[in-house]
Amino acid sequence: MKIRQVVVAVDFSEHATRAVQAAIELAKRYDASLHLVHAYHMPVLVGMPDEVALPPDFWTGVKEAASKRLDQVIANVRSAGVRVTAHLREANPSDAILDVARETGADLIVMGTRGLTGLKHVLLGSVAERTLRLAPCSVLTVKSESVT
Repeated sequence: MKIRQVVVAVDFSEHATRAVQAAIELAKRYDASLHLVHAYHMPVLVGMPDEVALPPDFWTGVKEAASKRLDQVIANVRSAGVRVTAHLREANPSDAILDVARETGADLIVMGTRGLTGLKHVLLGSVAERTLRLAPCSVLTVKSESVT
């Protein structure tokens, strides 16, 4: 199996940090490029009106904060000597991961087994599970050292 393009899901959690480290090791071994994917979106919550008015600056602030954090991850990957491209999307996380995997012709997706909160799993379903089920390529899930 040739590994040239690796998509890495980044939500800034401990699990994602370990996934990035695993992806860096793989990229070095196979001379692959990494594609970091971070998605931000407003989940639809049961019982909320269809349209919730948020100030326009809200999404601008969310995007800018995510971009700054993603820049830090990019710097870490580059300092390890690995080629990297970032993809910041306003989308459901699993949709963004799958879209980038298709767009880049990914050979592998690397992601943590859990995200930032357990509440996300209850409200939205598991991003990792949906990605595994629909991925156009192999998926490597990485657990953090502390299992909770």
